[in-house]
Amino acid sequence: MAQKKRGDQPPVPQRPEQYLNSAQLRTLHQMENFGWELKFIRRPLFQEPVAVMVDPSGKICGVLEESGELNRDSDIVIRD
Repeated sequence: MAQKKRGDQPPVPQRPEQYLNSAQLRTLHQMENFGWELKFIRRPLFQEPVAVMVDPSGKICGVLEESGELNRDSDIVIRD
């Protein structure tokens, strides 16, 4: 079985606020009111974390930009 790229890290850390700025946290909480959820936070070495949210259907995803904007037109690739 292939080893997961993230190792033993969970897709969403226990304290996501450690990885998100205040604008991202505001958008996260606003979108949660509409059923969106934080799917994962990519935490690549030597790069900024990338937070990804999905809509209630699980079909639409978006990246939480540093500005707090939810970018649904990102080129993020999600594995199954």
